Amino acid sequence: MLASSSSSFLAILLLTCIIFPLARAQLNSTFYSLTCPNVSAIVTTVMQQALQSDPRIGASLIRLHFHDCFVQGCDGSILLDNNSNRSIQSEKDAGPNTNSTRGFDVVDNIKIAVESSCPGVVSCADILALASESAVSLAGGPSWNVLLGRRDSTSANQAAANTSIPAPFEDLSNLTAKFNAVGLNVTDLVALSGAQTFGRVQCRVLSNRLYNSSGSGNPDPTLNTTDLSALRRICPQNGTGFAVANLDPTTPDTFDANYFSNLQVNRGLLQSDQELFSAAPTAPIVRLFSANQSAFFQRFAESMIKMGNISPLTGFNNGEIRANCRRVNGS
Repeated sequence: MLASSSSSFLAILLLTCIIFPLARAQLNSTFYSLTCPNVSAIVTTVMQQALQSDPRIGASLIRLHFHDCFVQGCDGSILLDNNSNRSIQSEKDAGPNTNSTRGFDVVDNIKIAVESSCPGVVSCADILALASESAVSLAGGPSWNVLLGRRDSTSANQAAANTSIPAPFEDLSNLTAKFNAVGLNVTDLVALSGAQTFGRVQCRVLSNRLYNSSGSGNPDPTLNTTDLSALRRICPQNGTGFAVANLDPTTPDTFDANYFSNLQVNRGLLQSDQELFSAAPTAPIVRLFSANQSAFFQRFAESMIKMGNISPLTGFNNGEIRANCRRVNGS
């Protein structure tokens, strides 16, 4: 009788794990195969629609995923709005994000489409991971099997966002330290920086490099002189600072290895870009990726998977599946 009861219990437990995949603790690429099998296609469809009117949106969404993962892990916390009732100070208002992160409306549209097909199943954190892969592949870059199963945080950490996210003006030592702090190495640093092969940057981020490098009153001497003239026209010294310049002046909307080729002729737009070609730990990797786009694509996909696995919330007892990516359920 005892053996029969044990067998019945094991059978029920196995059936529960099959029916309710959210109970699994590890991220995997087939997480929604039973509960939302078309989720990847849904995300891609919304991304394609968004790209028709906004060619920047792919780069914007991968940046959201990046900034999310560097702050208390890949938990969708960057998507939360301010909420005094929940004591939430939004990460959107942190220095690295305010007036610069974008694409929240597209995340909302993806969530609406996914909820219409699979209500209450797919997390906002997973939507960011899926949208990032879609953005890269739609721009001509690599595709990869996105690991899924994250749940959404019920809190944000604005203070950590102010200190943990790598900044565009930091030197190689600081950049390496911030990547190491979340378990990413120098190869990951170079590979993931390659995401800046598409997208735009606001002039206010470039101002010091164009006009007052290191407080000298002069431009950064390492900046390509032809680019300097062009950038000063886009970003006049007394401008608003919100005009945008292409991160990759050669193929601005295509995901390719030109970013690394640009670094070798001082055409890295951000100081943090050009830093990658300034020292021994990273310069050889830049040369490799410039010469071998396939090597870059392969390592980029691997590093994205690795980054996406930073401290995810998994299992029923951690986080939730937000119905609205901007707020905690019940608020």
